[in-house]
Amino acid sequence: MRRFRCQQLVCITAILIAVSVVRSQRTPYIGYVYPAGGQQGTTLELAIAGQYLDGINAVDISGSGVEASVVEHIKPLNGKEINLLRDQLKELQKMMADSKQADSKNLSQDSETDTPSKIDREAIQKEITDIRGKLANPKNRNRDNRQLSEDVVLRIKLAPDAEPGTRELRLKASFGLSNPLLFYVGKLPEFSEKEPNETTKETEMISASPVVINGQILPGDVDCFRLRFNKGMRLVVKASARELIPYLADAVPGWFQATLAIYDADGQELAYADDYRYQPDPVLLCEIPKDGEYVLEIKDAIYRGREDFVYRITLGEMPFITSIFPLGGRVGTSTTVEVQGWNLPANTLTFTPTKQEPDIQSVVLRKGALESNRLPFAVDTFPECLEQKSNQKEERAQKITLPVTLNGRIDSPGDKDRFCFEGKEGQEIVAEVYARRLASPLDSILTLTDSNGKELLVNDDHEDKGTGLLTHHADSLLQVKLPADGIYTLCLRDSQYKGGSAYAYRLRVSSPRPDFDLRIVPSSINARPGTSVPITVYALRKDGFSDAINVMIKDAPNGFQLTNGRIPASQEQAILRLKVPRTPTKEPICLSLEGQAKIQDKTIVRSAVPADDRMQAFIYRHLVPAQELKVAVIRPANARAPAQNPPAKNTKLTTATQTKSK
Repeated sequence: MRRFRCQQLVCITAILIAVSVVRSQRTPYIGYVYPAGGQQGTTLELAIAGQYLDGINAVDISGSGVEASVVEHIKPLNGKEINLLRDQLKELQKMMADSKQADSKNLSQDSETDTPSKIDREAIQKEITDIRGKLANPKNRNRDNRQLSEDVVLRIKLAPDAEPGTRELRLKASFGLSNPLLFYVGKLPEFSEKEPNETTKETEMISASPVVINGQILPGDVDCFRLRFNKGMRLVVKASARELIPYLADAVPGWFQATLAIYDADGQELAYADDYRYQPDPVLLCEIPKDGEYVLEIKDAIYRGREDFVYRITLGEMPFITSIFPLGGRVGTSTTVEVQGWNLPANTLTFTPTKQEPDIQSVVLRKGALESNRLPFAVDTFPECLEQKSNQKEERAQKITLPVTLNGRIDSPGDKDRFCFEGKEGQEIVAEVYARRLASPLDSILTLTDSNGKELLVNDDHEDKGTGLLTHHADSLLQVKLPADGIYTLCLRDSQYKGGSAYAYRLRVSSPRPDFDLRIVPSSINARPGTSVPITVYALRKDGFSDAINVMIKDAPNGFQLTNGRIPASQEQAILRLKVPRTPTKEPICLSLEGQAKIQDKTIVRSAVPADDRMQAFIYRHLVPAQELKVAVIRPANARAPAQNPPAKNTKLTTATQTKSK
């Protein structure tokens, strides 16, 4: 019995040690960065909240022209730590009181008493102030949002020539690298809210325009900003909220749902927006009716709020593209693109693809020093064809020859576009719509009928797991083996019978084109020297491709090796192991992975996109793409370094023991 109890104690002790190790090695996490950007040539302080940030010692920001340093790490105290600090505070206060009493009695500073000198009192007072600051941290008692329980202050210096655009910011702590969050480098002046600013009287006037406004929405909070506009000004107000933090696991909806409103001097609402088409972040497009003072208001749609409800508002007579047509073009060919929007310098542009394979690139317009929003532009290898406006009725369906990519619009509510082609029995056909994935508001429905008008197949929404920021997969896809020779018709319409000049689409009709994309999770990998860590690789298979995919490191740095680098046939994911060097790396290493597969006697190579598995609203999961795959090889501060040259007798003993055990 005693032996059994000893075994139990040993097991329990081992479990507790294992749990302790797991807890001490939890991956650093950051929940928000505020402000989430800054202007070139400025220095600013950032507030970051997260969890498991002990021993934070560095900041990793993608790109160049940004210097960052850690100013402070503030962690909430537990009950024992609070009591110890309170006892220490009482002792220090007593020492201060005794010192003042001694001064009042004109005691000598050099007497043999324990009374501190005047110089000591300054140091003690500083310590008292520091302790009071630690005890006053509201997060000592508020444990509701543990993922935001620790605070970090950074100092960021942006070079005057720092490249504008989005960066990824990670924190490096004792046990590794945190997840990335977006940080913007911009050209415009930046303004941060000053509380209180919930009413017109409380908020100060913002004189600059265009300008970027930064703020946070707390529970029930409404932020107001006073600005002066001139009559006829074509104002663009664009909020970034969900764009900064795409998914909140414990919030419904699973992001900060911002609303924007503009009021005139009399308090009359001039414009309001709670989204922009299908995108949660609102955009206001408003022509100012008269000179005067106006108020801009931002809040959460249902008056929620929290520290991570961070926003950036870009405001001014900015160029803003509302739609383009066509949504893409052919590889190796320049395309004239029609552009619609506000404050644009031109209504057309010429787009020349930079790659020679199917890809999604960006369209942007510049007006002086100002840059418009970016819209996606697809390039492909198939012949391109424009939709004919007379193809609405069945008897006038537009004849097409496969393979082809059709560029069209659902021009008006209730519009239907029809395309017919000649098919053979047993022929495999894929018809795929690209619209929502290319920033079009179209929610397509695609129907295939035979020569007798019989409906063979219909599809409303097809999920594309590669688009991790879409929550409504509104593009259609059909894949079918034709039952007989004959004429077949494809009919495309909006599922809600809406339409307009912005309701553009690309419809690819061809034989199956087997292919794949890859996602690597997580985008921040932490490992101890000489170990191997698991990573998950997701295969996003297309057009029925089911063969195995070999995954490898591209231009692998010394000491890095991928083992078990294969996604088996028909599998959508695999857990691979990444082996890291035996010595810690001073800086995080940026890795590139790629996958290879044999498709129709041709070797296809696809880059693996780093991503993070994020939960939305307690249940939905998304693969959110990241810019870089970073690996930190770190020896935790409390870990013992392995012996570099173990004694020879130990080596022999180990070998002998292994031989005996065999």
